[in-house]
Amino acid sequence: MDKQPVVIIGSGLAGYTVAREFRKLDADTPVWILSRDHGGFYSKPMLSNAFAQKKTADSLLMKDAEKMAAEIKATVRSHAEVTAIDPQQKNIVVNGETIEYAKLVLALGADQIRLPIQGNAANQVMTVNDLDDYRRFRTTIEGKKSVAILGAGLIGCEFANDMATAGYQVEVIDLAPQVLGRLLPAQSASYIQHKLEGEGIVFNLGTTVQSIDITANGMQLTLANGRTLAAEAVLSAVGLKPRISMAASAGIKVGRGIMVNNLLQTNFPDIYALGDCAEVEGRVLPFVMPIMTAARALASTLAGKTAEVHYPAMPVAVKTPACQTVVAPPDANAVGEWKVEDCKDGVKAVFNHHNGQLLGFALMGSAVSEKATLAAQLPVVS
Repeated sequence: MDKQPVVIIGSGLAGYTVAREFRKLDADTPVWILSRDHGGFYSKPMLSNAFAQKKTADSLLMKDAEKMAAEIKATVRSHAEVTAIDPQQKNIVVNGETIEYAKLVLALGADQIRLPIQGNAANQVMTVNDLDDYRRFRTTIEGKKSVAILGAGLIGCEFANDMATAGYQVEVIDLAPQVLGRLLPAQSASYIQHKLEGEGIVFNLGTTVQSIDITANGMQLTLANGRTLAAEAVLSAVGLKPRISMAASAGIKVGRGIMVNNLLQTNFPDIYALGDCAEVEGRVLPFVMPIMTAARALASTLAGKTAEVHYPAMPVAVKTPACQTVVAPPDANAVGEWKVEDCKDGVKAVFNHHNGQLLGFALMGSAVSEKATLAAQLPVVS
């Protein structure tokens, strides 16, 4: 009797990395990868700094679905829409076809959050969450000169720097009182904002967009503080929300994301989740290194050698060439305080527990040289 396959829903970094790592440990079990789109492999983090480098969507695609299937010795199905999961019968419905699985991996990713905006151009706000989005974005802003970006977080600042470098007039709007509000203390945020403003970027903080309307020259954005801005294109980068609806409909427990334990296992023993869609013991970690770490652990578990995921120090490099920045944010529930000090051509911020234990840091400019030293002092998180 043929083996039932390990089925992976999602062809992003999480899905493909699990498949690749699993294949190193198990050469025989069938692996199916189901992709909602073309199924090709590319680096999603590159989307926020590709425009200034004149990179097209085609040039960002590293390998198409056919090459990935051959490399991993897997079945990759492109444009595969999964509409239902039946945990009791251990099957899923894909494009109307029922497929049985031995193990199911949910690597569903996340969707861009959409703000409630009024106006007759509200439906023209773009997002860049995948390669096809990037292709549409490039086509839309071709020949234009100005762009407004909703969101001054990590992705918003990266896009702002990239677009300014490419010669665009950039306005950034965010309800938070500072840039990178979830990652940086105020003094560090002020430093990077000043550097980005030096590139010509204008920040509108502490306010939000109420409406966007068509004008003769593009669009007019009306802000909550009464100011109006003109832009020829609007990009939303206000954050991501894990894709959980299909899992919830199947009776899989969800919170902010699909809830899993340290084995990345849901409340059904043969269903797992990782990546942007997963909530691992209460933590959502939508960054490259946590995804790679989780994928290696899950591959081992799928191959029969149970492995809990443990996260080492995983600093995040913010891709803002105007201000080199590396952040290892403390856990959202961490107790302690930031200590910030200026250094020559940079800013160093450390977050310490009251007992002195280093729990996070943010380094800018010349202070980035301390990354390795500080990362070695961070605790491993279970």
